[in-house]
Amino acid sequence: MSKVLVLRMAGPMQSWGSSSRFTRRSTEAFPTKSGILGLLAAAQGRRRTDPIEDLAQLRVAVRVDQRGELLRDFHTAHRGSDSMPLSERYYRADAAFAGFVEGPNDLIDGLSQAILRPVFPLYLGRRSCPPTMPLRLAVRDEEMWEVITSTPWLASKYYQKKQRFEQSVSLRVLADEGVIPEAVGATSAQTLQDVPVSFDSEHRMYTFRTVEETRITLENPEYVSNSPQEDTRLGHDPMGVL
Repeated sequence: MSKVLVLRMAGPMQSWGSSSRFTRRSTEAFPTKSGILGLLAAAQGRRRTDPIEDLAQLRVAVRVDQRGELLRDFHTAHRGSDSMPLSERYYRADAAFAGFVEGPNDLIDGLSQAILRPVFPLYLGRRSCPPTMPLRLAVRDEEMWEVITSTPWLASKYYQKKQRFEQSVSLRVLADEGVIPEAVGATSAQTLQDVPVSFDSEHRMYTFRTVEETRITLENPEYVSNSPQEDTRLGHDPMGVL
């Protein structure tokens, strides 16, 4: 038997690197599997040298509820009087993602409790990126795809209200191979090297996975039936009192 842990990954900044080269630290447009599993390992108090085979077997999916903006940080640093190499670091600013982690009941229940009382601080990819609360939303017994399509839109209220004239929204879903049902069909697929084999800082190792993508439609809870032309706030005449 399996369960699905539902996460809300939102914060001022996030950074989910799957391939960083020298002084350029890039970020994917969505949370990586290694980033999510690293967060869960930190919550449980696992050291970087501890085994993570059980976590690597978990199935993961991400829904892009608020894509945010790409932010570039031109980074300078000094060590004493010596200048360190200049670097570029990229982040997703003002983004929100729904994360879905599926696995054995006991493991998911343990991870769910660890998120509420983490041993180590939790970050959204990098130490400079703490999450806003709540991080854990629910633990569900349904099929993973059903959980993905039934979890409400997690974008901020401000972001939802900006699209108040849209009754529904179309959202990207990126998932491990096999999560998206054949009846739905994946619109594309890509290969990422983001499945952790070891988090040991001296022997970090990652292997590949296939990430399938599709889109789903969710209701906008801030939808208003008036069209922009009919909205009295937008149609107000400031000279009407004269």
